[in-house]
Amino acid sequence: MIMGLGDKDQAFAWLEKVYEERNGRLLGEVRVNPMFDSLRSDPRYTELLRKINLAP
Repeated sequence: MIMGLGDKDQAFAWLEKVYEERNGRLLGEVRVNPMFDSLRSDPRYTELLRKINLAP
């Protein structure tokens, strides 16, 4: 997976594509799956949560 490679730009590009395709199952995991831990400190992560209505 892209996050494991440390390329945050690619990870966010992939997440944006998932968002545009309306794949709710994958986006629903973004808050709980440890795979996304490395992205949580990035402002784009917070913005993504807002877009998918998962912001705290």
